[in-house]
Amino acid sequence: MMGSSQQAGCKKPTSPINERTALKVVRKTIYTIIMLTITVVTGATGNNRVSATVGNSSVLTCPPKSNITMVTWKISPKVGGPCTLGYRADQNKTDRTNCSDSMNWKFRPDRDPALEIRQVGIAHEGNYTCEVVATEGNFHKTYHLIVLVPPRLTLYCDDQGTPVCKAAAGKPAAQVSWVLESNSTPKEEGHDNGTVTVLSKFTAYSTNVTNTTCVVSHPAGNQSKSIACHPSSKLPFWYRYILLIVGLHICCDRKTESQLTASKGWLVILRSTAQREHCLEDAILIEAQENCIWFPHYVISLASLLGLLFLLTVLHLYTFCDSRTMRNQYKPRHFPSAELSGLISNSAPKQR
Repeated sequence: MMGSSQQAGCKKPTSPINERTALKVVRKTIYTIIMLTITVVTGATGNNRVSATVGNSSVLTCPPKSNITMVTWKISPKVGGPCTLGYRADQNKTDRTNCSDSMNWKFRPDRDPALEIRQVGIAHEGNYTCEVVATEGNFHKTYHLIVLVPPRLTLYCDDQGTPVCKAAAGKPAAQVSWVLESNSTPKEEGHDNGTVTVLSKFTAYSTNVTNTTCVVSHPAGNQSKSIACHPSSKLPFWYRYILLIVGLHICCDRKTESQLTASKGWLVILRSTAQREHCLEDAILIEAQENCIWFPHYVISLASLLGLLFLLTVLHLYTFCDSRTMRNQYKPRHFPSAELSGLISNSAPKQR
């Protein structure tokens, strides 16, 4: 009996495993309570991130409640000071403070107190809060407006014949990619108004690539363009020399109509060759020569270059001849030994 009573009066020590389990349950309960609190607060305040494309209209709604007593829109844009739009049901009156004409009620505020922003601009970006006072209580909803600016896509070939894709003044920065594989790294340039220009040069792994497509991805919409670039090439010197002679013949020696037609036929052949070889610069030059626009400048430049070379040659010869003259003038004279001894005896002073 005594042994059994002793056993009944003794308590078993608590297991460490049970303590850890209890702590886990407590932590999970606290975490659940915190998450529910955050969810309730977020739902009550109504924090939302909305986006609008520049130039379009945007409508922000208030919590739909019946028997509204008062509605107030509080606006805090990133650029400029805050403004408010208000409505009082007891006086059936609306008022506005420091708000531009682009922001106004979408409908009658007693029916639907939604806010409309017409012609959205970058300056409209910011926080918009609607506060509603009704018989049910007070409610409010906050929006964070983000303005999207679609980039201007430009695709061209540079002087080396490399495709260049430019997504100018986008907000946020656009993502530029190429349909064919490329190891190019886009470069970004930020602007004061928050927009970003992205520039990407196509660098192909294969040199046989001629056609490529640039794809610009942006939240305001995706764009794409294709282009065919060729490595830049110059016509050889002898080709340009023939071009010069034929052009001079057209511009300066128009004696007969048959000669003019023959010379222009030569220019047509040269131009087709230049276009076939993708020498756009030379093709444009040939076209200008057909109209005799560019050749006076070409001839004047060539004459100036030849005149400069002639002056340099004359100056070099003059310098060379003058140096020879100076050397001959100060060169020591050589006399025979007998004559030299006579000169020395005559120059010596006589002693008495």
